[in-house]
Parts: sequence; structure tokens; C-alpha cells
Amino acid sequence: MGKSYFKRKIDPVLLAWAKEGNRKPLLLRGARQVGKSSAVRNLGKSFKNYVEINFEDDKAVHVFFEKFNSPQEICKQLSLFYKKEIVAGETLVFFDEIQDCPAALAKLRYFYEKKQELHLIAAGSLLEFAIEEMASFAVGRIRSIYLYPFSFEEFLLAQKSEILVNAYRQANSKNPLTEPIHQELNKLLKAFLITGGMPEAVAKYIETKSFLESQMAIDDLIVSFKNDFKKYKKKVPSTHIENVFDSVANQIDGKFVYERVLSLNNSQVKQALELLIMAGLVIPVTHTSANGIPIGAEANLKIRRMLLLDTGMFLRMLDFDASQIMLTDDFKTVNMGSLAEMFAGLEILKSVPCMQFRILL
Repeated sequence: MGKSYFKRKIDPVLLAWAKEGNRKPLLLRGARQVGKSSAVRNLGKSFKNYVEINFEDDKAVHVFFEKFNSPQEICKQLSLFYKKEIVAGETLVFFDEIQDCPAALAKLRYFYEKKQELHLIAAGSLLEFAIEEMASFAVGRIRSIYLYPFSFEEFLLAQKSEILVNAYRQANSKNPLTEPIHQELNKLLKAFLITGGMPEAVAKYIETKSFLESQMAIDDLIVSFKNDFKKYKKKVPSTHIENVFDSVANQIDGKFVYERVLSLNNSQVKQALELLIMAGLVIPVTHTSANGIPIGAEANLKIRRMLLLDTGMFLRMLDFDASQIMLTDDFKTVNMGSLAEMFAGLEILKSVPCMQFRILL
């Protein structure tokens, strides 16, 4: 029995793309383990045929992209290899872990130019690093959309709390929540802050209602992310990247100060920090002095705050006791300070589905 799929804000965006006439291949971007592959597989259920190519597991198919330029010939070879029909308009083709096959990443443009009628989505881990190493990328011929961890609203939907979601959406200063509903949402918000939005941790919590289980999933994710550091860039020691990653968690409450990263000089910190931002694990928040639109006009890149991708990861990295949040009746311990500010920043990021943009404060 397969894992349950939880509704995401990206679902209607993917469905709308599938119905477009002048359709570009879709490149799904974002940090590892945020649910990219699951979202594509869910979309695949609406097609007659679904073909998934995992370039990390199926090394043999790399030759098709290295040998052929024609999308028609590539699809013919893939169809024979997987023993599945690839029919334009009826088949969703998913190139997963595409960073493992640079030739496939480079050939995406040809699918727009020569086989536009085919539904094609590509995704991968550490995709930004693969794109950076390419001499040129298919600008204008590929559509990129971004996926982040679960928002609070998606967390509520995962628990089948559609009625609460509607109340949450409709509440405002003129139409406030009643006290019992407000308290119920506060309780769920506390759970969300602890669990965070990484799909594996959310699934564990939904399945077991155990913070211990969800936190174990988060611990595994953190280890996995740190193991990836050595893949970022050969010239940057993974120990430097881990040092900066840990420092971001410890400096979450204000401007990120390079000098507070022990044993590294400013140049080393900057280099490691840029890699973490590229990987999607760290979200920069830039200060702006603007008092009107556009607020980016007065942005000051020298004053930046760094957020971790997920509140659950943040709390685990600081060994925060979850009971301090769940067992207190004084919600000020949650809605004041760095955790609340981090939550607000991440919710802003997730409020516009599938876009990448800067947070300016």
C-alpha cells in the first residue's frame, strides 16, 4: 500500500499547466525532500499513461540523451526501455533526478522546440548546482516553478481539517475567529511549529500523532542534508558549509554576522552561505528602508537575516524542548521572538505558490 498523498498548493498550478496549449517543459525546483516527486506522481494519475525516468537509478538511459538530439527518437528509445507507450497528449513524462544526466538537462529545450505537445516535467536534487555549471541554459524555453515545505494551511489540510482551513482563510479584523476556534488553531499551530513542513515529518505526525516520531524523521533529514554538503562544490570543504549551516540556526534572531561563525574568515563564510542559499536550505531576508513601492529600491544587501527552510529543523538543531511550546498556556512563548518571526517569514514565502522571490523587511 502506497503512502497517502496530501494536497498541496502546487496541485492546481500543475493541472493548469497540463491544460495549456502552448506548453513549455516544466522544471520543478526547490530543496531536497520538499515533495516535488510526489506532486508530479499525483498529477500523473490524471493521465492515461505515466512514465517516470529516474536518472540516478537508471544510468543506462543516459546514452539516449547523449546520442540523440531528436525528442522523437529519445521518446522512442525510452518507450522501448520502459515498455510503456509515450503518446503526446496522453502521457506524462517525468525526468527525476535530472541533475545526474547533464545531457538530459541540456536537451530539455528541444522538447519545447520540436515536441511541444508532450507533457514533460523535470526535477532533481541540488538542481541549481547543475544549472550553474552549464555554459548556457534554455531561457525562455522552459518554465520553472518552485516548491517549498508545507505551509500551515497545507498542514491543516493534511489533517482533513477543511472546515478549520475555511475559517482560517476567512478570518480578519472585521470577522474574527470565535475563542474556541482560535484556541484550536493555536494548538494546531504549535504542532506545526514543532513538526515543521517537511513532508516526511508531517506524514509521520499525521500517522502517529507523535512528536517523537516526526522529530526522528527531521533528524534523519538533517543528517541527509549534511551528507549532501560534500556534493555542493569540490573547492568548498563540507565542514565549512556545515559550520555556516549550524551558525544560521544560532543567529536566527537578527542580522547574520559573518564574524560569529567560528574558525572561518568572511570570504569562506560568504562562499558557504551562497551554496546553502542555492540549495534552498537557507532563505535570505534583506533589509529595506523603502516606505513605499517598490520596496526593493531601498534594499540593503549588507543587512540580511538568514532563515532556515523549516521551523521543525530549526528547533531540532537547537535541541529545543517541544513541551515548552505544547504545554504552556501562555502563547507568548510562541508568538514572540525568533521562532514566530521565522514562521511569519516562511509563510510569506509560501503564500504565492510556485514562485521564487526575495523577502524584504
